Amino acid sequence: MAERKLLFLGLLAVIAMIVYLTIGLRGNFAFVMSLRATKLVALVEVSIAIAVSTVIFQTVTNNRILTPSIMGLDALYLFGQMLLIFLFGGLGYASISPHIKFGGEVVLLMLSASAILLPMLLRRIDMSLMLLAGVVIGILFRSLQSLLARLIDPNEFAIAQGASFANFNGIRTDLLAIMTILTMAGLVIAWRSRHVLDIVALGPDSATGLGISWARTTASLLLLVVTLVAISTALVGPVAFFGLLVVAVAERFVNTRRHAVLLPAASLMAIVVLVGGQTVLQHGLGNSSTLGVVIDFVGGIVFLLLLIAGSRK
Repeated sequence: MAERKLLFLGLLAVIAMIVYLTIGLRGNFAFVMSLRATKLVALVEVSIAIAVSTVIFQTVTNNRILTPSIMGLDALYLFGQMLLIFLFGGLGYASISPHIKFGGEVVLLMLSASAILLPMLLRRIDMSLMLLAGVVIGILFRSLQSLLARLIDPNEFAIAQGASFANFNGIRTDLLAIMTILTMAGLVIAWRSRHVLDIVALGPDSATGLGISWARTTASLLLLVVTLVAISTALVGPVAFFGLLVVAVAERFVNTRRHAVLLPAASLMAIVVLVGGQTVLQHGLGNSSTLGVVIDFVGGIVFLLLLIAGSRK
């Protein structure tokens, strides 16, 4: 049954991608198809990276309503954008090489997360303390971002606001090659760890009894999560609730927590939502709204529903 549901999701994903490539096709066929295909590859990779990282994070933390954004990565990213605008101005910010900006953002996000994970690995710090540290770091960077927002020129504040939301229209396709390499490497590691994730989902005591080094395994899995989140965040911006939305829907659709099924199901669901949503907004609504805002709104509702459902159990 689960395999049939995966095939159905795969069919929906293929339909969404075909529609994205062919709808409203006019002008130079080769040029338009090349442009759309490049953006489609980027959308698919972002979808898979966010979905896989959320599945792994929820498994490691044993919590179905958490997303990797709780580690403060989104807040750090937004603070970094605000700091660049504060230091170099709007024109200087726009003139920064996208490759340098992308590489710097990925390295900064990974270093920040590693600073949280290292004490956990060396001193066996409890997972709840690690999450609390992430929340505190997130509050710190949001406060610093708010301070800089009051200091920058009001005309440049619009640029900072634009960087505060995920932008799926302005994906830098010239970064696609390095993104593909990093994302594919992360996905291979995640797929090879699918059986380990099933054991980790049993909890620290059971996993240790089955021969898993809990601290080392969870720290390495969280580092993988950080890598995937850093790549997607640096490319399109913060999407706090997208992973929560697609994983919650995929889990209920396939009705299993086996990672050999859940990982591809969440990835396919993310492709359907992101590519399908981008197609509707771009060709059906004329880009009258931003997909990132819509996703955060719907994801926030799903988050509240999950909280209510959890409180009733």
